[in-house]
Amino acid sequence: MSVLPTPFVERIKSSTLFDDKLLAALDEEAPISIRFNTKKTLQAFNETQSVAWCESAFYLKERPSFTLDPLFHAGCYYPQEAGSMYIHSVLKTLDLPENPVALDLCAAPGGKSTLLTSFLDNKGILISNEVIRTRANILAENISKWGYSNCFVTCNDPKDFKKVPNLFDLILIDAPCSGEGMFRKDIKARAEWSLENAQHCSLRQRRIIADVWDSIKEDGYILYSTCTFNPAENEENVSWMLENFDCEVCELPLFEGMLKDSLNYGYYFTPGTTATEGFYCVLLQKKEVFKSNKKPKTNKTNFVSSQLFQSLIDEKIEHAFFEENDNYFAATPFSLDIYSIIDKSLFWIKRGVFVGTKQKKGFNPEIDLALNFSLRNTSETIELTKKEALQYLHGDTFPLEGTIGFKLLTYKGETLGYIKHLGNRFNNLFPKEWRIRMNLPTDII
Repeated sequence: MSVLPTPFVERIKSSTLFDDKLLAALDEEAPISIRFNTKKTLQAFNETQSVAWCESAFYLKERPSFTLDPLFHAGCYYPQEAGSMYIHSVLKTLDLPENPVALDLCAAPGGKSTLLTSFLDNKGILISNEVIRTRANILAENISKWGYSNCFVTCNDPKDFKKVPNLFDLILIDAPCSGEGMFRKDIKARAEWSLENAQHCSLRQRRIIADVWDSIKEDGYILYSTCTFNPAENEENVSWMLENFDCEVCELPLFEGMLKDSLNYGYYFTPGTTATEGFYCVLLQKKEVFKSNKKPKTNKTNFVSSQLFQSLIDEKIEHAFFEENDNYFAATPFSLDIYSIIDKSLFWIKRGVFVGTKQKKGFNPEIDLALNFSLRNTSETIELTKKEALQYLHGDTFPLEGTIGFKLLTYKGETLGYIKHLGNRFNNLFPKEWRIRMNLPTDII
């Protein structure tokens, strides 16, 4: 491995919190962990132990090829760094309303958002935001694969959320940081690190926090996290929040190996003491009321009947269906109510479930519908072998028996996406931007 940056090493060695054990661990092999989607097929892995703070997560003995597992593409699990899954235990301690309005502000690629959606379990609404468009598209893909109906994706700068004051019961700010916690997992992070960049990150984090502060309700929560060991980006930013805003630090659940930060606010997860990469987390609760006469620009929702999609949907929970620009969408009624209130204030990448596109006769179904466990109709499916499933995910076509029409393809009973069967062949409808790009091995079983 490349050498750790000298100023970083010097800071760790002079710290009263960290020690040489951390520095040594940064040159060891990183643990591999995944979190299961409990609403979908649970894949059998060679697991070593569960993640203590997230009951649906496990460590793996070795890293498999996730790309070559169709169930990964079906959203049955998510490879995620174990420390960041601590958010699951934090969420369980919160005093939230029955239908929380939540924002994951810096959400790409989507690990924490999928965790949040599992926690909400189709109650309330989750708005997952990413300011960079290409990353926002990846975020939307991962949320679609997770299969819930109350999730929306935006592509906005944090300052845009000033347009929606007093909206959120919970904001997760997994802030862009200097990335010291990734020094073991991502060698490039070592080369990109500098004292100047770390200082820049600290100031940018404060801007991000200030930009969204007014959008938090009174008694709403701010769950702030980073993947760095730098106190200027962690506990010193908490001190700044306490000095500049009316809020208080909340207690967090404690697990073996976690380190209390130097100012007694939040906790660190560190290689060498926990089976994780570097992660910092703190929870604050807002106490002030921001009074605003501004009202978000609202939009009249163009509701449509579910009868339009009768052959391809099977509602397990209540949905509302609506149309925008010849596209059909569905969402849980509460989440659609919130979306309708703030529709004109933000730039939307994903609106609940993208059901399909309007055609002269009927509609063409979209991948969102295929992957949504509470809405898809699985009465007409075609089960694939692993080889066929990977070929489909690669964008290929192959001989496949079936009757004419839109068919849902499955692997081990879990849906992958649609085809349009033409009788003697089929059109592959798996999105081009989601397809496997690598050459498939010739020895696929």
